[in-house]
Amino acid sequence: MYDKKLMREIQQLGFATLDLNLYLDTHPDCKKALSDYNMIQREYENKRRMYELNVGPLVNFGMSPSKYPWEWLDGPWPWENE
Repeated sequence: MYDKKLMREIQQLGFATLDLNLYLDTHPDCKKALSDYNMIQREYENKRRMYELNVGPLVNFGMSPSKYPWEWLDGPWPWENE
């Protein structure tokens, strides 16, 4: 079943990686920011994979594998689970 806690964690980690990505665009030599980015990105990827294995794909366009049959036709969509 849909796990709201896991989805919230994925959203928070995604925001943090985006924020650090933008910071690193202007501060490419900041070792702490790069270390934080890599750590958070690994955690994000692990949680995203966990979600996809148990619920279904979160992103398309070559970023998420699909079981047979093509899972993008199956619901519910992440935003439909409130």
